[in-house]
Amino acid sequence: MSGGQKSIFITGAASGMGRAAAHLFANAGWFVGGFDVNEVGLGTLAEELGHNQCMTGALDVRNMDAFNAAVAEFGEKTGGTMDVMFNNAGIGETGKFGDVPYDRAMNVVDINLRGVINGVYASLPLLKNTPDSLLFNNSSSSATYGMPGLAVYSATKHGVKGLTEALSIEFAEYGVRVADSLPGLINTPLLLNTPNHSADSAEGPGMTKADLEAVAPKKGPMRLIEPEEVAQAVWASYHTDKKRLHWYVPKGIGLIDRIKGIKPEWARAMIKRATASGMLGSE
Repeated sequence: MSGGQKSIFITGAASGMGRAAAHLFANAGWFVGGFDVNEVGLGTLAEELGHNQCMTGALDVRNMDAFNAAVAEFGEKTGGTMDVMFNNAGIGETGKFGDVPYDRAMNVVDINLRGVINGVYASLPLLKNTPDSLLFNNSSSSATYGMPGLAVYSATKHGVKGLTEALSIEFAEYGVRVADSLPGLINTPLLLNTPNHSADSAEGPGMTKADLEAVAPKKGPMRLIEPEEVAQAVWASYHTDKKRLHWYVPKGIGLIDRIKGIKPEWARAMIKRATASGMLGSE
């Protein structure tokens, strides 16, 4: 990368929100480090961005040694700096709590929470070495209130949100800013391909895109949005609104957090009604 060029490290970069962020930042002249377990997706991403504009690599975020190695390789390309760490990788498993196999539930914990923590540990030295750097974690609207059918996933995203809040205070002494996104229904492979263990049929994708478009409201906080909207939140968090802690995408998602803060029982009733009507779908 050229001298003075800014850089971003992205997990889960092969598709969805990570891929959208990779394109957004690369198009603005940033050097992109894209990492994922999906090596085919990484290959096409590198072709699209241009090999001089990015580096890609296979990374299982559960593996701390692999994470450290990926960050070290990235640091060699950037001169030991990292302007933004986008902790984005995540998976889901839907269904009633007792229907989701234990090992599948624990895999959600390992990737969605442990993987984020691994990313913080691995990236912190480079972030500390970079003025005005940003650690940006991808949480979820299910971190505003625990969502039925997504109990363990929701728990991991609450954990990411809490981690973000704590580190936003701790890391201020290093000059490292910390924020997160809490997106709702986003048109990504994760949303469409998440297994539903409580479905009447055998284990399979939660819904088709046509099903999702039919269920999701056309407007309001639970409207179906594109991954580029989350990528824009990462961009804005670094460039234009450096004090904002939680980025609700769409902004109306924040209403759930506000209602829960006043009276969690109200929020519970609202979530029950939304679930019964099918409005929430499968996140």
